[in-house]
Amino acid sequence: MKKPTNLRQALKSKLTKKEKEVLITSFDVIGDIAVIQIPDELRKKEKIIGEALLKLHTNLKVVAKEIGMHKGIYRLQKIKVLAGEKRKETEYKESGVRMRLDVEKTYFSPRFGTERLRIASMVKPKEEVLVMFAGVAPFPLVIVRNSDASLVWGVEINPTAYKYAVENVKLNKMEDKIKLYKGDVRLVVPRLKKKFDRIVMPLPKGGEDFLDVALNSVKKNGIIHFYDFLHEDEFDKAKEKVKNACKMAGKKCRILRLIKCGQQSPRVYRICVDCKII
Repeated sequence: MKKPTNLRQALKSKLTKKEKEVLITSFDVIGDIAVIQIPDELRKKEKIIGEALLKLHTNLKVVAKEIGMHKGIYRLQKIKVLAGEKRKETEYKESGVRMRLDVEKTYFSPRFGTERLRIASMVKPKEEVLVMFAGVAPFPLVIVRNSDASLVWGVEINPTAYKYAVENVKLNKMEDKIKLYKGDVRLVVPRLKKKFDRIVMPLPKGGEDFLDVALNSVKKNGIIHFYDFLHEDEFDKAKEKVKNACKMAGKKCRILRLIKCGQQSPRVYRICVDCKII
């Protein structure tokens, strides 16, 4: 019998025709954990789906399903292990760095990898970079590994994510290049009493509420990378958010580019506005 090469083939005899129609075959892989979506109609078959995925991909040790949406101040999402080892912690590799994290207790998106490398590629030698909402430190780590930045500062409010960030900096031997702070960006950043060459704001929901903090902390001719989730017909709203914040702060900016860097749902994208503060 021919070995199945994809999830649909693997479940051929285990799902009805109607069930196959609602099966979602795409999934995220974080280290050796696959995180999948299970439609309500397939809830009774979720363990069968998990086991099938585990057999298909020998690099996987855990298959888990998403429960609900990302929510709360830490942007977390509940997950349920369906098959494999009963754990939610893993080690993930990206752009020359290693990161340990808990996929339920921290916010992390493997789909953001290309964007992290894009930002790193723009960092000029000797720049000092601030990463707001730093999470388990993917942006700081990738920037340090793939640029000649002088120093990268990261601020994270989730104590669990901060704990992993500290561990990840040590894991990659970057203690002399990355400074981490635990707490609310709005409270921590002003206390640093520093101006930065570049500020990264990877909070795609509500990030505009912190543009004033970024504008007060960026050097003249410095760069801000502002992220937002918007429908493709509304991308200009992100530019307006930046321009309005600049106006309120008595500053001027030049929009350098607007980049699509991920898709949330049909025609709704994560976008980044790169802007220079002049």
